[in-house]
Amino acid sequence: MPVPWFLLSLALGRNPVVVSLERLVGPEDAARCSSGLSCHLWDGDVLCLPGNIVSTPGPVLVPRHLQTELVLRCHQETDCDLCVRVVVHLAVHEQWEEPGEEKQFEGAADLELEEPRNASLQAQVVLSFQAYPVARCVLLEVQVPAALVQPGQSVGSVVFDCFEAALGAEVRIWSYTQPRYQKELNLTKQLPDCRGLEVRDSIQSCWDGDNVHLVLAVSEEQHYGLLLYWNQVQGPPKPWWHKNLTGPQTITLNHTDLVPCLCIQVWPLTPDSVRTSICPFKEDPRAHRNLWRVARLRLLSPRTWRLDAPCSLSAEAVLCWQTPGGGPCQPLVPPLPQENVTVNKAHEFPLLKGHPNLCVQVSIWEKLKLQECLWADSLGPLKDDMLLVDIRGPQDNRSLCALEPSGCTPLPSRVSTRAAHFGEQLIQDLQSGLCLQLWNGDLGALWACPMDKYIHKRWALVWLACLLFTAALILFLLCKKDRVKVAARGRAALLLYSADDVGFERLVGALASALSQLSLRVAVDLWSRRELSAQGPLAWFHAQRRQTLQEGGVVVLLFSPGAVAACREWLQGGAAAPGAHGPHDAFAASLSCVLPDFSQGRAPGSYVGACFDRLLHLDAVPDLFRTVPVFSLPSQLLDFLGALQGPSASHPGLLQGWAEQVSQALQPALDSCFQSLGAPELSRGMEPGAGTGLE
Repeated sequence: MPVPWFLLSLALGRNPVVVSLERLVGPEDAARCSSGLSCHLWDGDVLCLPGNIVSTPGPVLVPRHLQTELVLRCHQETDCDLCVRVVVHLAVHEQWEEPGEEKQFEGAADLELEEPRNASLQAQVVLSFQAYPVARCVLLEVQVPAALVQPGQSVGSVVFDCFEAALGAEVRIWSYTQPRYQKELNLTKQLPDCRGLEVRDSIQSCWDGDNVHLVLAVSEEQHYGLLLYWNQVQGPPKPWWHKNLTGPQTITLNHTDLVPCLCIQVWPLTPDSVRTSICPFKEDPRAHRNLWRVARLRLLSPRTWRLDAPCSLSAEAVLCWQTPGGGPCQPLVPPLPQENVTVNKAHEFPLLKGHPNLCVQVSIWEKLKLQECLWADSLGPLKDDMLLVDIRGPQDNRSLCALEPSGCTPLPSRVSTRAAHFGEQLIQDLQSGLCLQLWNGDLGALWACPMDKYIHKRWALVWLACLLFTAALILFLLCKKDRVKVAARGRAALLLYSADDVGFERLVGALASALSQLSLRVAVDLWSRRELSAQGPLAWFHAQRRQTLQEGGVVVLLFSPGAVAACREWLQGGAAAPGAHGPHDAFAASLSCVLPDFSQGRAPGSYVGACFDRLLHLDAVPDLFRTVPVFSLPSQLLDFLGALQGPSASHPGLLQGWAEQVSQALQPALDSCFQSLGAPELSRGMEPGAGTGLE
């Protein structure tokens, strides 16, 4: 066999070595841990707030090493997304302090209870994931039994499934504990694209957008011919593209041009040269899908048809009946038999007449691939005709039935179907010659009987009057939609706050939940973690603020010591330093939009301020924000609710009831917040201007 004089490679979006990925079914995240450990994944995402490093109170669990693995998260067989599985290896750490930070955190250990050496250990492990534009944080609770607690030793691992990411994206992963005892572990990884993964049949973007490159590696002076052709099982090859070339070349093909019978032939432009051919797409499932996309059924004459396709197909065809009301096309087998299909060859229908409701189905291995109602173009749209099937059995036994979506209904019949209701009339029409005979054979006959005359036309005017009345009613409702919308949905309220601590977040959540029980549509970042992570705090707030103000809503600024400190940074020294606030801190991010509204006089009527009794004094609120009403809660709840209602405020008696309802909902969260803060912090927060740096 001669040695090939050229090298042909196909750049199909794959590498020589590909990786086959595990498939996960369903959208839910999950966690599991190694033998001996127990673990639990918190529902939903959490705030990405690492906090400061504290000294260890004794043996603690810490992340020691990060690993990643790529998997597929699949919603359907061919609808998958690339997903990053993260493995966190854990170890026991004892009496470790950040160098140079001992004095800074020397009191932190007093906040933790001393753990005996032989006790089990528990840790809250945070995984932070960033891959533009996605940012997520999840929390894993891990418990290690006492038998595995050995300082300095690895205890096992916990596996998280999984963070979705785009092909080719750069992902960054951090892991730390809450509280944090050491620097975060971090890992940056460049995800492969379709070329390094065996995912082309699972991830649609790996196929639909790619081109195919034919790379011909020959010497610089070599002259040769290139032919792309369709190899036919029956008949000679069918040329598609031919060109004479010189030297190395790269030919780009559209991915939709690939079909199983597409072959490549190359030969040197010399006398009596040997031609080399390859057919690389013969077993490619994507090429087979393309073949069915380009295959077409064509009506050649009232009784002949043809299946046009570039390659041979092993398929069967059958006639079916399509009703105008939708639903599946019902195959006419029996009485008409199936037949094997030869592409690009005329086939004859065993029919006497054509009908717009008659269609052709082409199937392969009993799976429908193609369906066309070939007579629709020449005979018009589908008709409301009833197909009668006259079946002839042995000894001239005959039976008549009407084809319906539920099956073939015998005529006459007492069942509750449309055909049975008109059974006697249909039999009379058949006997009177009012039905069109479509087929007649040894096994029976097919008749199409019109149903138009059975429609009660005298009701047409009544239906028209009903339609006109309905249209008038809809027009009236559309004219009143704005008032109806406002009355039904209530006024929009966007709550902005600084996430000072967990207790304050619970207090804000209690307020938001209580307000949402009234005639208010409340938006708060606590309820929009995924959107906040995906869009970023600034973009999320800007979109929420614009929507709220466009709908005539109100933005509520909830002041706390942390919020006042953030305002101080903006008013005295500009924006906060990067990383000073958590990625979910919408208050810090929103100041760039809020402050111009106040400084330019646009805030009155659109903003309301509030703080909580005993947490912050009203005098501590910066003067710039006092151009709008500022209330202390819950002591001024009645006025606060009135301001939220705006011009359409409810009856005072109703507002009083709402105020009592909201106050009862706030009180447990408010008491819990006081207990967590303690007396010294409360006294400092209540001093006018204390801790704010604002005069």
